[in-house]
Amino acid sequence: MDEEAPETTAESLPTTRVLTDKDLLYCGVCTVPPEYCEYGATPAQCKQWLAQHHPNMFAKIYPGASLEEQVSSLSLNAGSSQPDGGESSDSKPEKSAAEVKAEKEKRKKASQQKLIIKRVERTKRKCVICITGLETFDLKKAAKAFATKFACGSSVTKNAEGKDEIVVQGDVQDDIYEYIMETWKVPDEKIELIEK
Repeated sequence: MDEEAPETTAESLPTTRVLTDKDLLYCGVCTVPPEYCEYGATPAQCKQWLAQHHPNMFAKIYPGASLEEQVSSLSLNAGSSQPDGGESSDSKPEKSAAEVKAEKEKRKKASQQKLIIKRVERTKRKCVICITGLETFDLKKAAKAFATKFACGSSVTKNAEGKDEIVVQGDVQDDIYEYIMETWKVPDEKIELIEK
């Protein structure tokens, strides 16, 4: 019972592939492959470096960049080629006039507005301060400022009239009065203190 061993030939042996190092390109700024530069800390600098040193790779990775440059140059050329000087110079004074008008209206509204700081009793010895009339300022930032300054809870809510008001927990009515005068430069005659 002689069993013959299977013949091994070069064709029947599994072939092994030898992996060789490839020449990888690494960014000169952040030292990662250029494909990952956009996720790093300095994508703008990496983009400039790649455009200067390897324009072919830059065009491959950022195909829209050259298109954006062409569009921006076209819009600049189109504006300067108009015989009457372009529309851009006419639109800027209108914008600034509109901005000035909006700013004047805001100041006028602020001068007519009255700020009400109301102390409302809750259960037992607890109370809250309701501040209405700060609509000309950013209410969320004001509520955050009150919360950090007085170490208490502060939020923006809607009152029964449907207007936004800031509700501050704690008996800090006098402190809020002084803080508003210092921070937002609201005149004394525009602030009204109410206790309920």
